[in-house]
Amino acid sequence: MATVSLVAGNCGRGRGVEDGRFEFRSNSYFGKDFLASELLNSSFRRAVWYRSKVLKVSGNENGRRFSVVAKIKKGKKHDYPWPDNIDPDIKDGYLTYLSHFKPLDEKPKPVTLPFEKPLVDLEKKIIEVCRMADETGLDFTDQIGSLENKYQQALKDLYTHLTPIQRLSIARHPNRPTALDHILNITEKWVELHGDRAGYDDPAMVTGIGTMDGKSYMFIGQQKGRNTKENIFRNFAMPTPHGYRKALRMMKYADHHGLPIITLVDTPGAYADLKSEELGQGEAIAHNLRTMFGLKVPIVTVVVGEGGSGGALAIACPNKLLMLENSVLYVASPEACAAILWKSSQAAAKAAEKLRITAQEHFKRKIADGIIPEPLGGAHADPVWTSQQIRLAITEAMDELTKMDTEELLRHRMLKFRSIGGFQEGKPVEPERKRNMKPSDASMLNAADIDSDLEKLKKNILEAKVSSDPITEQAIEKLKQDVDKEVTRAFISMGLQEKLESLKLELSRATDNQTVKRNLKVKADKLMQEFKQNLSRPGAYLGLKQKLEKLSMVSRLIELKEKGWKLKTEINQRIPPEIKAKLEQLEKAQASLSKGDLLDKDLVAEAIKAKKELIEVLKSANLEIVGVAKRNVADAAPELQEKIVSVKKEIDGEIERVIDVAGLHGKIEELKAEMAKDSSSPKVEQLQTEIREGIRAALDDTALKQKVENLRREFASSLQADIDDKVTAENGRW
Repeated sequence: MATVSLVAGNCGRGRGVEDGRFEFRSNSYFGKDFLASELLNSSFRRAVWYRSKVLKVSGNENGRRFSVVAKIKKGKKHDYPWPDNIDPDIKDGYLTYLSHFKPLDEKPKPVTLPFEKPLVDLEKKIIEVCRMADETGLDFTDQIGSLENKYQQALKDLYTHLTPIQRLSIARHPNRPTALDHILNITEKWVELHGDRAGYDDPAMVTGIGTMDGKSYMFIGQQKGRNTKENIFRNFAMPTPHGYRKALRMMKYADHHGLPIITLVDTPGAYADLKSEELGQGEAIAHNLRTMFGLKVPIVTVVVGEGGSGGALAIACPNKLLMLENSVLYVASPEACAAILWKSSQAAAKAAEKLRITAQEHFKRKIADGIIPEPLGGAHADPVWTSQQIRLAITEAMDELTKMDTEELLRHRMLKFRSIGGFQEGKPVEPERKRNMKPSDASMLNAADIDSDLEKLKKNILEAKVSSDPITEQAIEKLKQDVDKEVTRAFISMGLQEKLESLKLELSRATDNQTVKRNLKVKADKLMQEFKQNLSRPGAYLGLKQKLEKLSMVSRLIELKEKGWKLKTEINQRIPPEIKAKLEQLEKAQASLSKGDLLDKDLVAEAIKAKKELIEVLKSANLEIVGVAKRNVADAAPELQEKIVSVKKEIDGEIERVIDVAGLHGKIEELKAEMAKDSSSPKVEQLQTEIREGIRAALDDTALKQKVENLRREFASSLQADIDDKVTAENGRW
């Protein structure tokens, strides 16, 4: 540790030293660090106006002299970038002085993925049994062996049936080996190269030269961090344009010197901030794509983690593309895809399945040329073994490619990408085809369509002559299927699909145990509460909400209609045949009245009597009459009343016109005089008949009849709906 002393003269009030400058003397020594001493001296000379906090004051007050003691901490000698003595005969290992990448001081903490929880439970049981064996001294070898076998079998079953979203979570595992981990495991000698020769060295992109089996290769990879600090330094493996230009420089260097290129892909995508876009992120990626197709050396790419969009493709235009078993390659992350198509990132599992992101899917479609196996539990379970598998696959691919000359190599790379995908010949193509990129919205009906369908269903239900109408039942069944599909999509987008499937599985295995049933009911209630809470968010799942309201209204209508039919059947069974006959006569009389015929007084008396008898029958059936619906115009809706008044005025005006045309005013006056004398005389009936026939002969009533019929139907429908809404069969009330 070195100590320096700063001595100053009269600097407080300008006395002593005329120019008021500081005087600097070294009271200690720096040993061999003479250059450091000189630099420190010059820095203090430049700090004329610097007023420091006094660390240590010495001397008397009148002398205005003080000294400052500072301690300079020496750093680690030659830690980076170059050592004092380089061994020229180094045979293996990597040159640590050319890389910031060092082994971690602490082993990373184990991370359990959500789908691995059953394995954790088995591990806890094994640890518990081992602890009991140590504490008690008893022999639990058989139990431990059985649990370990069960664990291995569960691990095998789990990792041989992984879903795409589960493989994605393994590819993103925090402890998964990084590009530099694999490079240091597979190379005998390794030196990292830095910089894009444009002012910046992007740590998210690592490049360097390494040897395998005595052959030199250019390694280029995207580097993730092994902890939070490293991830921030490496920018979570999202390269900037400087990183891609650095990779481009190394590719050209390898092409110039004839070094085969190995690229390791592990990035969620290129960094998409404003600064990167200003520096030409898209241009840098495009330049890499164009250049890689013209390189005259073999290129092998290994996807060791996740490969996101153009950020991965910028170093992945090879002759051979290899993928680790649990790696993924996608054009857009499943979360982003779900947010675009299903308006929620919770549908990432469905998006991952539709995107075909796994190594197996890419190999099936001949995008990947091979799948490199991983140990059970993922690459992080045994990184060294995984790296050796990568080395074997790279060596095999390079042995095949190095046998090709330059023309064959370039053609092989071009044909690889030309063979991806498919086409059809001889099939006509539609000149214009509309595509909806949001199928969830395509199935949503707008408010007008839903209202229209609802009105049709209500009309069909109310006008049905029987209790079950096939057309109405078909429409309701279709509505239920639409709602089921919407509910399933909603469960997926809310991230509740796994819970729902788990609950279904438990229900299928449930026994008659009341405790189990009670627990399952609690789980089901909790799941439905969570679903309803998500559904109630403003502006969310509008199509599903509309269909649920529509289905609820239709269900209420059907329920009321069924109650009405049931009550009607019960009443008909209790009405005697003679009253039914009288009711039929009343219906005929009503039909005659609607045509304009006069009612007989005896028939009116019979109607009143039949009404009283019907009330008595209903009372004998324990049904209380709480009201009688009369078919009056006043019972109709205001809009319908306006239509009735309008048609009535039109009919009256037409009759007045016909009377004028037929010259019936004289007969009408004569009829009034006769009725004043004796309303029951035969002459009155004769005059009424003549006037009626005269009006009918001169009146063209086709249009009027149509209007009256339409009004009658509307009035009947409105009245029936109102009656159905008021029907209650509870406690024997009608």
